Amino acid sequence: MMQNRFTAMPLFLLLLLAFVFAAYWPGLHGGFLFDDFANLPILGDTGPIDNWPAFWRYITAGTADPIGRPLTLLSFLLDAHNWPADPLPFKRTNLILHLLNGALLTWLLRRLGHMLFLDTDRRRIDMAALLGASLWLVHPLFVSTTLYIVQREAILPATFTLLGLLSWLHGRTALLHGRTLSGLAWTTVGLGVCTLLGVLSKANGILLPVLALVIEYTLLRSVPQDPLSKGKNSGVYHRAMLALAWLPASIVAGYLLQQGEHGLVHGIPSIRPWTLGQRLLTEPRVLVDYLDLLWLPRPFTPGLFNDNIQVSTSLWSPYTTLPALLVVLGLIGCALKFRRQLPVLAAATLFYFVGQSIESSTIPLELYFEHRNYLPAMLMFWPLALWLCSVRQSRFTAAHTAAVFASIAPSIRHRAKLALAVVLLLGLALMTHSSAELWGNTHDQALLWAELNPDSPRAQANAAVAERNAGHPEHAVVRLQHLLVKDPNQVQLALNLFNAECQVGSIDQATLTASRTALRTARDTGSLLVHWFERTMEQATNPPCPQLTFQTIADLLDAAQDNRYLADVPGRQQDLYYLQGRLALMQSNANVALADFNYALDLNVRAPIALEQAALLGSMGYQRQGLAHLDHYEAVRDRTVPPNIGMPQVHAWILQHQQYWPKEMAHLRTTLSEDASNPLLGGK
Repeated sequence: MMQNRFTAMPLFLLLLLAFVFAAYWPGLHGGFLFDDFANLPILGDTGPIDNWPAFWRYITAGTADPIGRPLTLLSFLLDAHNWPADPLPFKRTNLILHLLNGALLTWLLRRLGHMLFLDTDRRRIDMAALLGASLWLVHPLFVSTTLYIVQREAILPATFTLLGLLSWLHGRTALLHGRTLSGLAWTTVGLGVCTLLGVLSKANGILLPVLALVIEYTLLRSVPQDPLSKGKNSGVYHRAMLALAWLPASIVAGYLLQQGEHGLVHGIPSIRPWTLGQRLLTEPRVLVDYLDLLWLPRPFTPGLFNDNIQVSTSLWSPYTTLPALLVVLGLIGCALKFRRQLPVLAAATLFYFVGQSIESSTIPLELYFEHRNYLPAMLMFWPLALWLCSVRQSRFTAAHTAAVFASIAPSIRHRAKLALAVVLLLGLALMTHSSAELWGNTHDQALLWAELNPDSPRAQANAAVAERNAGHPEHAVVRLQHLLVKDPNQVQLALNLFNAECQVGSIDQATLTASRTALRTARDTGSLLVHWFERTMEQATNPPCPQLTFQTIADLLDAAQDNRYLADVPGRQQDLYYLQGRLALMQSNANVALADFNYALDLNVRAPIALEQAALLGSMGYQRQGLAHLDHYEAVRDRTVPPNIGMPQVHAWILQHQQYWPKEMAHLRTTLSEDASNPLLGGK
């Protein structure tokens, strides 16, 4: 019988993974989206990654947080070594990692079940572990994490967290059995090495030690006569936990408190349309909405759009603020109070809220993202799975279960629970399959997301782009016109309406005015500023509508220059002067362009911008001005601002060690000099 049990468990797990892979299959054929385009092009920033110098430049180039997420970048090399690239391998790797996490979660729940339920049928514990992991693995909420390529940044830290918890539990068991060195080694690997690997994937990997403490004080300490509470290795274990768990937990708590104090006293960046106090009032409502999506799943969710979240300005505005806060505090309070009587429910609850602590508290990130639930919800469905598999969780639940089902035959109860488990899995799988089908069709996805997010400027702008690409700019015009009246400072709505009307054949004067207004009042234009103006300037050489002229573009740039918010955003003023220089260059005003490029460089002296601007001058036939711009860089390069602490410093050291920028500058200077002296190339 023991042999059969160990044979059946892997077989059931493999069947589960195949089942989930089939549910996700349609989504593998979708394209890149949004932040994919902001993060993945570094695969080709300095050429193909086909040699060690290029590898080290790439792996240290991350800027998403101070650590740079190098392990996530490393994982992208499994899928491509250059850019542009095919999205299919990226999505396939994400799905494989998601399935791996499901297998690791099954192992973790099985291990915890065997440690917690000492007098229970082990086969029931195994099936509860498999079911609890299955409900998480096939949940439709995580389609937007798994199939959104850049969210490998959320998937990989979860992988290392699961590996770390398993390693820590193995070390704890080794200490229990008197294997001191082995136990300490496994504990150190779990809470030390795996935490480091998680942080190198994304900063919230630092939560691994805190999550271990949640499991320790809800589940493991609830075991009667826990052997590690006393005994010869208890002191060793407690000292190890002090160093590897309590110390990191204290650092995390201190950092979040410091961020809160700084944000409340000194404010947060102006690109956020809310204060930190308003964020702290809003996040309980966000968390309650997450829980709604987890426990009342649906095939189609708002997806990647979160810019229409109503901000809480007080406990009564909106009216759901105070109730949501009470719900969150009540859940946490009940979990703490009843952690002895209901250890599994307490563990699932506290694991969830601790997992949300970095991204849903005092750090001024955007308010809402579905992927933030990926790791925190991993224990969420285990209590339900234990009940469905008739694993006794506590005296409290056993008594109530007996009272409710006393008159029902055990075989009937068992079959009813089995049927419910099958219905739940099939229902979740069908919703996940429907969601994955949508992710495999970016056009339909954009239109549905716009329907589900009627007040989201990002969703509506995205749908308008899909309609224009499908040859229906008139639909985009209708979509955007009334929205721009409601949100006149939404630059993405204004510029997309500009493009749609031009594609139809004529831009209304009202749209031109609205575009100037939006550029003058938007808090931050993001990467849209440079990309839109570059594309529009190229179109102006052969305009699809009469209003698209260089003078129109100049007026729009002047409006952006008047934006007081952009003056506070690092790099935006440099972008604007670069665009002014590019516009002058396209009008054959090379000396004006050179002056603008020089001024743009002076605002933030960086070798890449100098190289790009000099190369642009040369490509337009103004090699001498390109050389002059390189000379200007040499004159001001001592004013280069040192990189921020963390991975940017490492990246700068790599480039300096390779002499990368001096070599690139020398190569460009040689090319410009040769072209300038070659009359066949028309050097100017």
